[in-house]
Amino acid sequence: MRPLDDIRIIAIEQYGAGPYGSLHLADLGADVIKIEDPSHGGDVGRYVPPFQEQEDSLFFETFNRNKRSLSLDLRSEPGRRVFHDLVRTADAVYSNLRGDVPAALGITYDDLAHVNPRIVCVSLSGFGATGPRRSQPGYDYILQGLTGWMSVTGEPDGAPVKTGLSLVDFSGGLVGALTLLAAVHGARRSGQGMDCDLSLYDVATSMLSYEATWHLNADWTPGRVSRSAHPSLVPFQLFAGRDARWFVVACAKEKFWHRLAKAIDRSELADDPRFESFAARYRHRRELIEILDGVFDGEPASHWIRTLEAAGVPVGAVHSIAEALQDEHTAARGLIIDIPHDRFGTVRQVRSPARVGDQPTELRRAPHRNEHAAEIFSELQYSDADVAELAAAGAFG
Repeated sequence: MRPLDDIRIIAIEQYGAGPYGSLHLADLGADVIKIEDPSHGGDVGRYVPPFQEQEDSLFFETFNRNKRSLSLDLRSEPGRRVFHDLVRTADAVYSNLRGDVPAALGITYDDLAHVNPRIVCVSLSGFGATGPRRSQPGYDYILQGLTGWMSVTGEPDGAPVKTGLSLVDFSGGLVGALTLLAAVHGARRSGQGMDCDLSLYDVATSMLSYEATWHLNADWTPGRVSRSAHPSLVPFQLFAGRDARWFVVACAKEKFWHRLAKAIDRSELADDPRFESFAARYRHRRELIEILDGVFDGEPASHWIRTLEAAGVPVGAVHSIAEALQDEHTAARGLIIDIPHDRFGTVRQVRSPARVGDQPTELRRAPHRNEHAAEIFSELQYSDADVAELAAAGAFG
């Protein structure tokens, strides 16, 4: 058995943030049933270019492996009857819709408690169910701007920059998965379900973390720092070798600074009063970085990476995505998985980082829209006549 084999999740999800969260739960064994709106062709992720044909896309494959799909019109009375039958068998209803939509669609705990008192209703929206922005759509890029992320990303003399990956969406999905598991655990213990009102805005704001604490308590004004440097620790940033290849040096402890000075044959720097402590190096950071730039310019980046690794200094190359996926450590950790697909042949993608024990993860391609209708109807003990009657009444679009 996989750890979540006994959890069923009804997922009213689309695109990135919501599906990313339930993906990890599905990989751990949860039965994730995607409810796809037949009037809109299902999850919009099916149509994201490039590498898209008809209702299949590599984008959709990335977020939806190991799930099942059912086309269902939740706004129709017969569709809601089917939905309620599913809720009776489920632990959670999980959605990533606009903040005001769950109540309008009737998928909150107040709407469903009479069907299943233990149901957990997790809503992951852009801005949450309360507040002045609750009815606004929230996208990763917009949220990175609103919550200050872009003000601290990029070069000081350049434009604000978003992260290269959709980290608000991905972090929101992970918070959604964590919250869902905690809420289901609590509901099984108490017999009482609940609403969980999550937002990407909340997630992004909470990830301001220690910089927010510094600002709120010590009037710290965060800003963009050259070469992606740490806001207070020095040296902890990008450097370039003679070949103009970038690498990161991260002296997060005093011992690493002493090892670095010795490894580059500049042991005297460790005893220099300007550089003898975190605080001193921060005050004299421009002088120190200028010295280190001069040293590192003497050899290619690969030389310094080997030298510093051997000395026990935290260091790493700045890889392209291709280089990262081909790294020997990526292979050793089994991070690339191959999943057979009837359109694309084999879909290669990155596995979930969640590892529980040593049981292999079952891998199944993302579902075609409505692919699992027959088996879900069988589990609900619908007869052929029941299905025909529901279809005629418009339950499935």
